[in-house]
Amino acid sequence: MPLNLVFATNNDHKLREAREILGNHCHILSLKEIGCTEDLPETSSTLEDNALQKARQVAEKFGCDCFADDTGLEVEALGGAPGVNSARYASSNGAGDSHDSDANMRLLLHSLQGAATRKARFRTAIALIRGGRETILEGVVNGHITETPAGIDGFGYDPIFQPEESQLTFAQMSADEKNAISHRGRALRALLRHIEDTDKQQ
Repeated sequence: MPLNLVFATNNDHKLREAREILGNHCHILSLKEIGCTEDLPETSSTLEDNALQKARQVAEKFGCDCFADDTGLEVEALGGAPGVNSARYASSNGAGDSHDSDANMRLLLHSLQGAATRKARFRTAIALIRGGRETILEGVVNGHITETPAGIDGFGYDPIFQPEESQLTFAQMSADEKNAISHRGRALRALLRHIEDTDKQQ
């Protein structure tokens, strides 16, 4: 029997990606499917703590095994910013509404004008709560910020992030191409390996 696991997210893109990667081993439930309609807190200063904060709220309120993630784009020339504030980068700087991807990209491109390096990395932290035990896993992909957006797929900063492994931005890739190398894909595969290893030991 597949493991029932709730993914504590309201993001359909993330949910679809998780189901594509974990689907053969886990039955991934959405927050909507367990009747969770509230916004989950993201008030911590690190990706790991934000993920754990969300997972704990769902596990405690609904009594289920679950995992949550938080992702940040860390740009070398900006000292690791926007980092944990990636989804709110523009709004936290007075340059757009909360979770406005276009405003976030515009501000980032503006901030990098004249920068000596455009190196960046995407990092995803996943917090898993299974059987009351908490585990943190991570996925990282290195790359750089392009001069202009390219591509129409993906979400967030995907049109301006080009991973080292490709000549395309994430937004120019198919879902399968992106999942193979993306930060979240790597974190989800680390999650799958952890679950498989844990099950073997039982």
